[in-house]
Amino acid sequence: MNGFTRPVPEVRAARDPVNGRRPRTVLVLGTVSGTVLLAALGGEAVAGHDPAAIVASPWAGPAPGLPLGADALGRDVLARVLAGGRDLTLTSLAAALTASALGVAGGLWAGWSRGRLGRAAAGAADLLLALPLLLLALLAVVALPGPAAVVAGTVLGGTPLTLRVVADATAAARHAGYVEAALARGERGGAVVLREVLPAHAGLVGADLGQRVVLAVQLASALNVLGFGPAPPAPDWAAMLRENLQGLGLNAAATIAPAAALAVLAGSVAVLAHSLAARGGLS
Repeated sequence: MNGFTRPVPEVRAARDPVNGRRPRTVLVLGTVSGTVLLAALGGEAVAGHDPAAIVASPWAGPAPGLPLGADALGRDVLARVLAGGRDLTLTSLAAALTASALGVAGGLWAGWSRGRLGRAAAGAADLLLALPLLLLALLAVVALPGPAAVVAGTVLGGTPLTLRVVADATAAARHAGYVEAALARGERGGAVVLREVLPAHAGLVGADLGQRVVLAVQLASALNVLGFGPAPPAPDWAAMLRENLQGLGLNAAATIAPAAALAVLAGSVAVLAHSLAARGGLS
């Protein structure tokens, strides 16, 4: 017994461009997600106005030169939306990549190892999964600055889930024909894991990474709404929600635009992750 008894998704052959649409769908969704990420990272370059400059009266409506109107202090909403996604996106990507890398490495080891340490790692992951993510993030905020707290919270909340998913898949793969063939050729366990098991589950890892990005975006947004994000007047999508909510009846765009930006960012990555799971043949 290896201690990993949860069912693992069945791996099916991915559809090809001739017989199915999955590869093309992944390409399209990847392009859309990449465009959204690039817009979030480089929007400030095309903002036009200084996002901190006061250019109108508070909560002024849309007007020539101000297509989305002004915010609570009279700043250009469009300029702040274009500039408000960079730090949040960079922080979320860094947090997701860190959590995914740690989880994949730990999951491969725990799933391949059938000893007590592997089972202990899985048990520790389950214990961390039982803790509320926002509580972990708030505890991290006490000791770390905003971006570092997001990374720490995502690692604490996301790494255990990645570890468990990858460990279950790796444990099941030990009995797969391609793994047994590699072992019969005399390849060492570590080489088999890296050359055979990991590539075979690339779709699973990619899908999980997408979920970690979504988790990090949600966590960063929650902390920023609570006031733990960038200090004013730095633009930030989540902080804009808090700053402009009272003016919803005067200029709804000041609140709706950053909310839509967050939804598009998280949604595009989530849909891509789902498509990657399908591309990898995960039911």
